[in-house]
Amino acid sequence: MSFTVTVQPSGRSFSVERDEPVLVAAIRQGIGLPYGCKDGACGSCKSRLLEGRVIHGTHQLKALSPAEEDAGLILTCRAAPQTDLVIEARTVPGAGEFPVRKMPTRVMSIDKVAPDVAVLQMQLPANDPLKYHAGQYVEFILRDGARRSYSMANAPHTQTDKPSIELHVRHMPGGKFTDHVFGAMKEKDILRLEGPFGSFFLREDSDRPIVLLASGTGFAPIKAIIEQLEFKGITRPAVLYWGARRRADLYLNDWAERAAQRLPNLRYVPVLSEPAPEDGWAGRTGFVHRAVMEDLPDLSGHQVYACGVPIMVESAKRDFVAQCGLPEDEFYADSFTSEADKHGATA
Repeated sequence: MSFTVTVQPSGRSFSVERDEPVLVAAIRQGIGLPYGCKDGACGSCKSRLLEGRVIHGTHQLKALSPAEEDAGLILTCRAAPQTDLVIEARTVPGAGEFPVRKMPTRVMSIDKVAPDVAVLQMQLPANDPLKYHAGQYVEFILRDGARRSYSMANAPHTQTDKPSIELHVRHMPGGKFTDHVFGAMKEKDILRLEGPFGSFFLREDSDRPIVLLASGTGFAPIKAIIEQLEFKGITRPAVLYWGARRRADLYLNDWAERAAQRLPNLRYVPVLSEPAPEDGWAGRTGFVHRAVMEDLPDLSGHQVYACGVPIMVESAKRDFVAQCGLPEDEFYADSFTSEADKHGATA
């Protein structure tokens, strides 16, 4: 049995099977709804239920609180229709543009750029580049069926005669996949992945100045977006704020500095929250989103792309909107939710 979901204000409709989450059906049919983690943890897919009834699967309370649910909000990644639905959600042009595919991938290189960060170069099938938007992500499919998500750190145009993607992996001790990356994984290993996923990518139809905000390996999709800006000759003013604890955690600082030197419209502001004496750090310190607020107290005319740990993304959105006048719909985010994050307080 299937139901019809109509999205307002676009008026687009698609079918959803009984007990199937709305978002899963939308991705399958190329309907561009906003989303991030697909696991009920980040809240990026939050939409308003105008008509109909759904049943919610397990999700994080911070992504959708009981009060929000009572007010008619749903998470499309966890909401299965029980009737035909009408939902209010902004459609994302381009989010369903490229088909989601499964493919094998081979480890080309593993570069330990920091004690707990590895840059993986993954080769894709010959003459078969992965089509995606800079900022989107893929999922590794592990042998037991578990999945792990990583954003492409290279823009699509960088795939030449040997299609490949670059991924930045932070070691989470005890993590099933990252322990493998930092332990037994070796060059030429074969893995399976699926993608592209996500609605985090540059809105090229805007002329607003851009704030790129990253913490830790949230720099990966931001790097891809910077490559895209350069490749397409986009001249909108842009500033990159990259936050980390220690100097070593800015694992591609030289790359960011060179990009800012090459691109006349790009500034780079690294920020450390806990610099060590041996870092000899003379730059900015504190919370990275606070550095943005100090420099740009009025964000009413800007567009923000934020990626990193959930607390940074949540704090940035709250404070930028409440204190700096950023329009809520000009904040685009990809919250890097770990498996531990996904299994916190749930409903």
